[in-house]
Amino acid sequence: MRGVISSQALRTFARSRTRQPLSQACRACRTRNIHQSVRLPAITSSSARRRPLLQPSSQKAAPVAPNRSIYIQTQSTPNASALKFLPNHPVLPEGFPSTFLEYNSPRSTLAAPHPSPLAARLLDVDGVSSVFYGPDFITVTKAEDVNWAHVKPEIFSLITEAITSGEQLVNTVDKSTSSEDGQGGLGEDSLAANDEDDEVVAMIKELLETRIRPAIQEDGGDIEFRGFENGFVNLKLRGACRTCDSSTVTLKNGIESMLMHYIEEVKGVNQVLDEEEEIAMKEFAKFEEKLRQQKGPDAVASTVGKGSLDFVE
Repeated sequence: MRGVISSQALRTFARSRTRQPLSQACRACRTRNIHQSVRLPAITSSSARRRPLLQPSSQKAAPVAPNRSIYIQTQSTPNASALKFLPNHPVLPEGFPSTFLEYNSPRSTLAAPHPSPLAARLLDVDGVSSVFYGPDFITVTKAEDVNWAHVKPEIFSLITEAITSGEQLVNTVDKSTSSEDGQGGLGEDSLAANDEDDEVVAMIKELLETRIRPAIQEDGGDIEFRGFENGFVNLKLRGACRTCDSSTVTLKNGIESMLMHYIEEVKGVNQVLDEEEEIAMKEFAKFEEKLRQQKGPDAVASTVGKGSLDFVE
């Protein structure tokens, strides 16, 4: 039929159309479309949806204190009423003239020349009687009728808070602002070499500094040289050793024996006591006498000192 086109004719027509070259207009159109697609800008978000940028603030951020890791270690002492705290942090300021500082009353912690906010808070703890600062340790002494379990957690908390906050543990102020300081360890180190010292005193100081002081500090205390007269060395014990029952034993069996062994001019050692220490020593003497009466004349002392100072070869 004339109105029906065969499939063969359709295929022939399709092949003829594909072979025909593109017209100049079609080629120009295709090239233009390609160039236009190249020139298109990058796709960006709509300006209507763009969020406003925050402008940098001109206000300076508050300084943040660096975090400090602190581990406080405790160490027992020969004095059952004294405990040594080692915060792994310097306690006395750098260049401090003495090797220790002692506070025996709340008033002394506020007085010149070296008030201490931490010592004031420690002495405010019910049952704490004195605070002793060494180069890198703190010795806290409590009343005899107080249990360590009741005061130790608060002492830990106060020391940790003071050190982590970066607080100055010991301040220095003009001494003229106070009429009474009540502090121990003021002035220069009593064991420091002095040009006015004779040969014997120089040897005594050197032996105390190199052999005796380290052991006393290990026990949470320190020692002061108060003079050498008529062959006797006058010494004062500080810190945990100040009111310790075994301080006399330590002084005689340890320090005196060592000094007499190395320095022939030394005949003995005298312990310098304050009023509180004299009372403690008298009470201890009464206890020892009562013990001897119960056990006989051959009874040994009930308490001994600690470490290498108790026995000298």
